[in-house]
Amino acid sequence: MTDRLPAPVRRITDAFRSFTPGQKAVTIAAVIALVVGAYFFATWASKPTYSILFNNLSTKDASAIVESLQKSNTKYELANDGQTIMVPQDQVNSLRLSLSGEGLPGDAGTGYALLDQQGITTSDFMQHTNYQRALEGELSNTIKSIEGVEAATVHLVIPQKDVFADDQDKPTASVLVASKSTQPLSGQQVQAIVHLVASSVEGLDPTEITVAGADGRILSTGGGAAVGSGADSGNEAQTVAFQSRMNASLQKMLDSVVGPGHAVVTTTAELDFDQTQTTSKTYNSDPSLPALSESNSREAYNGAGNCAGGVLGPDNISGPGCTTGTTGTGQYENSQSVKNNAINETNEVRKSAPGSIKRMNVAVLLDSTTAGTIDPAQVQQLVTAAAGVDASRGDTIAVSAMPFDTSAAQAAQQALNAATAAEQSAKQTTLIKTAALAAVVLALIFLAWRASRRSNKRKALTPEERKHLEDMQAALEQQRLIELNEAIPAQMLEAPPESYPDGQARQERVREIEQMVQDQPDEMAVLLRGWLAADSTH
Repeated sequence: MTDRLPAPVRRITDAFRSFTPGQKAVTIAAVIALVVGAYFFATWASKPTYSILFNNLSTKDASAIVESLQKSNTKYELANDGQTIMVPQDQVNSLRLSLSGEGLPGDAGTGYALLDQQGITTSDFMQHTNYQRALEGELSNTIKSIEGVEAATVHLVIPQKDVFADDQDKPTASVLVASKSTQPLSGQQVQAIVHLVASSVEGLDPTEITVAGADGRILSTGGGAAVGSGADSGNEAQTVAFQSRMNASLQKMLDSVVGPGHAVVTTTAELDFDQTQTTSKTYNSDPSLPALSESNSREAYNGAGNCAGGVLGPDNISGPGCTTGTTGTGQYENSQSVKNNAINETNEVRKSAPGSIKRMNVAVLLDSTTAGTIDPAQVQQLVTAAAGVDASRGDTIAVSAMPFDTSAAQAAQQALNAATAAEQSAKQTTLIKTAALAAVVLALIFLAWRASRRSNKRKALTPEERKHLEDMQAALEQQRLIELNEAIPAQMLEAPPESYPDGQARQERVREIEQMVQDQPDEMAVLLRGWLAADSTH
């Protein structure tokens, strides 16, 4: 039967048959371990990578989506107490399109879908309420599409318009958002939410929107407060950012002078966030330009004779053309010119952006153990120039040198060294385990090779060696029978011959010789070759 097998398979089968029972057990265990390991590896490698299909689903929508996935035999996983459905990553987009075609997730209780449920008997109050609910649902779905937002709830207060009222209440809004724990919302994202809601509701001012986080922090307050991130306002966040940039810049310069860890700089800034506007008007006349309007008037009087009947001027002075005498000649001339020149007018409106520096304080601390040769005055001059310290503005700078407390740094270094040593020990342990496993595998391979080699050597005996071996076996059996006859008591010899056949002794001797050949094949082969050589000489 085995002759029909291919040659490699026959060699493997023959080698396995030549193994001892212990070797066979070890080989079978190794093969089973390899098969089980390959099965688990193939299972892990073939397992697809899952991604989020929909998140924060209601119970109704999650049930409908799971039912649809089961009908299409699509693999899925549930997370977040059933609110999140995950599917293989390569099927996310196609499944979203197909489920959207089925109207899933439905969100039948939110959004403009509410308006489809209104009948002709719906009252004005219900219409107003349903519109407000629909608008809140649509805004919630829109805000949830922003990256980093896990869930959102919007509440609107929209007063009804009164035709006969002069003063109308302004609408207000509040937004509750839940962000990822590892990625809190930034100020820009919060501001985007504020303006998104404000632009979606008629008459809603951005200052009338309050945004709160699911952890209870106010992200943006109403009443005109600046938008901030977390509990900090926008002004405080800008101040902290300015101080951080200034500290990082000065610290980098000091590290180059005294070395890392031997200098500390702290900047305290007071920024001016008041927005001012200046309007100036300037008039400039240019003589080269033509006049806008011009008028000239001239009056002349020429006459002779006395001034009898004339009009006296003030203080009894004769009028023009009159003399004090009774006779004479007179002359009067009056000219007037009015010219309106063009004037250049310049109107300038200047707005100053908030965030200018009102005052800044800089403190520098040097480690005296390493900065003993450094002049603090030079350090102060460098920091003053780098930070732009202005004494007229009220800025101050202080540079001091004193020894640093390095106990915390030493403890941290010791902890780091211990962690490094533990990591190295873990790596060495892993290498030792790997080497031991490799040694065991190599030992098994060597034992199997050695057993196969012994089997091949046994099969490599020549016909003469085999015949001589059989003769030796017969001689040993004969000797064994003689010894048995001498050792058997007389009462046992009276037993029937059939009780002690020669075949049993022969089989025993054959087994002993086979065991000797298996245990010492090289020695037996050398012994047989020696006997053959001795026979040939005789």
